[in-house]
Amino acid sequence: MKKINLLLVLVMALMAFTFTVKDINAQSGAVLYFCEQYDSEYGEIGISDRFTTGYLTVMVKSSTALGLSDVYIQFDKYNCSTGEFSYYKKFDYKVTPDMKYIYFSKNESSDMSFDTPGIYRVFLLDENGNTVASGLIEVISKKK
Repeated sequence: MKKINLLLVLVMALMAFTFTVKDINAQSGAVLYFCEQYDSEYGEIGISDRFTTGYLTVMVKSSTALGLSDVYIQFDKYNCSTGEFSYYKKFDYKVTPDMKYIYFSKNESSDMSFDTPGIYRVFLLDENGNTVASGLIEVISKKK
């Protein structure tokens, strides 16, 4: 009889927890990821987290407007000998505060190229240098 009462209490506790938890999100903010290029007709082409050296496109997607105007994409490169990331490159972009889905690619003020193989940490930074989103990418040598 005590086992049944214990089981009943556990089931009721589980039900109470289930009804009180309304929304659990694995990612509550903006998500940063990569693709080979963005095309206005076809969208993202070649999404991955592993690419060969060269130009890439950084994508940022959010469920709400980001509220940003002046932003930066910053690359930090992993140094295997020290086990730390260090600054590599930074590019500035203008966006509108209502944007929820943005792509950052090569333009007249930034080349967005990963010149050497390695592991990179990529950030979307606001105008104050605060991290909005980040992601990791592996860049390998082009096959000959």
